[in-house]
Amino acid sequence: MSIKLIDRRELMRVGGLTLGGLSLADLVKAAPQTDGFGSSFGRAKNIIFLYLCGGPPQHETFDPKPDAPAEIRGPFKPIQTNIPGIQFCELLPRTAAMADKIAVIRSMSTDDNIHSSSGHWVLTGYKYQGPNARTIQPSDWPFYGSIIKRYKPSESMPGLSSLVIPDFVRQNENVTPAGQMGGLMGQQWSPEHFVGDPSRADYKIEGFEPLGITLDRMKSRRTLQSKLEDRLRAAESSKAVDILSTYQQQSYELMTSGKARRAFNIQEEPDHVRDRYGRNRWGQCVLLARRLIESGVRLVHVNWPREPGDNASDNPLWDTHAQNHDRLEDVLCPLFDVGYTALIEDLDQRGLLDETLVVAIGEFGRTPKINPKSGRDHWGPVFSAALAGAGISGGQVYGSSDAHGAYPKSNKIDPGHLTSTIFHLAGLDYQGTFADPTGRELALSKQPALMDLLGDRPATAERTVPTGDVARVPDFDESKMIRQTSFQGKTVLQPADVPSRPKGWRFLNSHAFSVAMQNPLAIGKLNLAQHVTFTAARSESSATSALVGQEVRSPFPGTYRLRVKFIATGQSEQAQQAFQESHSCHLLFFQFTEKAKQIDKRSVMAEVEFSPIFASDATTAAQAVEFTRPFLNARGNYSFGLGMGVGVEIRQKSTAKADGLDGNVALHVLSIELDFVGKERNPNVTV
Repeated sequence: MSIKLIDRRELMRVGGLTLGGLSLADLVKAAPQTDGFGSSFGRAKNIIFLYLCGGPPQHETFDPKPDAPAEIRGPFKPIQTNIPGIQFCELLPRTAAMADKIAVIRSMSTDDNIHSSSGHWVLTGYKYQGPNARTIQPSDWPFYGSIIKRYKPSESMPGLSSLVIPDFVRQNENVTPAGQMGGLMGQQWSPEHFVGDPSRADYKIEGFEPLGITLDRMKSRRTLQSKLEDRLRAAESSKAVDILSTYQQQSYELMTSGKARRAFNIQEEPDHVRDRYGRNRWGQCVLLARRLIESGVRLVHVNWPREPGDNASDNPLWDTHAQNHDRLEDVLCPLFDVGYTALIEDLDQRGLLDETLVVAIGEFGRTPKINPKSGRDHWGPVFSAALAGAGISGGQVYGSSDAHGAYPKSNKIDPGHLTSTIFHLAGLDYQGTFADPTGRELALSKQPALMDLLGDRPATAERTVPTGDVARVPDFDESKMIRQTSFQGKTVLQPADVPSRPKGWRFLNSHAFSVAMQNPLAIGKLNLAQHVTFTAARSESSATSALVGQEVRSPFPGTYRLRVKFIATGQSEQAQQAFQESHSCHLLFFQFTEKAKQIDKRSVMAEVEFSPIFASDATTAAQAVEFTRPFLNARGNYSFGLGMGVGVEIRQKSTAKADGLDGNVALHVLSIELDFVGKERNPNVTV
């Protein structure tokens, strides 16, 4: 079926209001669709597309391979979902508990290992044919959301039919790749684009208000515009002008009523709802998507957040070339598992899930074999996707991958099948065509919709008890860059040779100092809680440094502030002087030099030396030392290599004065705190 647009020349004859720099007067409706497409046709009144930029690993999400060799399966175990016979990775316990609402695809394939071109295929349904997918060209195939905007605009908020938050997909060097704009359909069909971080208290929408136009001026423009329309109607009785007038009226009401502004006012949400989604940029963007579709927006596309100008190779995206397992466990899976399930649960409770399609997918998967940096590289031959909501029959898996999660084993499909399914559920005939600005008729899609995924009820009525442990994957908190800051409660101090899991404090004894947990005690006028103590005591260790340290949770480039609180004690002035002459104290950032990430295999990245003041009977406060250090590279990528740690070290600088320290000197470390100061967006960076 060929879908014809109203002639653009008719539309250009009438000036329109602007929203974020895009003309709302350009919005038109598609011709009415025909019947006969099945009960699922048009079920999705709303669409929320969660784009997991960077490429999530299939093994550690929806397609675990427990019987594969260790270098394939990784360190994580599968868990039983609430559907018998379906397993997810243990890092998705909340998602596993609602598998009855989700249809998982395990045989998606592009055979393309490049972010930009494989991503173009996922975002458009068409394989990239241009010269360079890292650039946006007018000849690019249109973004799937542009087709929705053109042919299935929102009936109540046509000016906000297709939105992208919190920013466009950005790659290294601030590249905005192809597949995100109107392309050969025309720039006017590009999605609205709103930049901002809704987790911030001062959240504002960049580009939302019409620049330089006050409400009074908008009303004045409306009066002039109405007069122009009257003249046009008198000149010719054009259905195009009538339709255009309807959309301009809706656009005007949208701008002046404040409905859209209220939708973006996420501060109106109750605290318990915001907490459920996660108090972070990803979780709050997903919550904002729900608010927007609830207010009448047709489609909200949520990109996994990345700051413009962030050229890091170790960044908060899913591009886990290094430290795949740690980044998944510490940051990525907790963020996704909490935000995704909060959305499904929230939509269901509000009665919106039956009419809202939720898609979660990345541009490709990750390599089956773990690389020497404990990472997984790009892999387009097979990856996974998850669909839920309007018209999707949950509780099933479509397709399969082979024993290593390397290639499709059954029902191989490509992203064209996904976009056809989206169009079908949105009420568009995916076999239809559209005309580009030159008049060429082009097919919306060349692949059939995945009709096996569609239905009015879950694929099976059978249920079982999910085995995931939510406590195993706590919600991500950006303020907790290290798992433990104090040494109280259930804190366990592990020796240096214990592997990186479980996360937490590690210690290393030196020849002259031993490290141990210290029960509460009084020093001077202070009552100290449980803490760690470096005590001068000979040991069998040949090391010249004693250390207490902890791995930083999946660090990303920016500025960090490290702080330690401590008290030093010495039994005599002679012992105190001997310590100062033979040892030095350091607060340090270090990098692991082996993938096992043991603190005795490290190199110093930055440090500050401090000299403790020994306590007396009159001491009333602990000492504190802190320093701030940026880890950035203005010229290109910044990598933390095998991972970063922080700690306190007592380093021997002379053996001549070390005698006589035994039992006479101690450094009591009360806490080690790390703050991520962050990196502000560069206002000079543009798309």
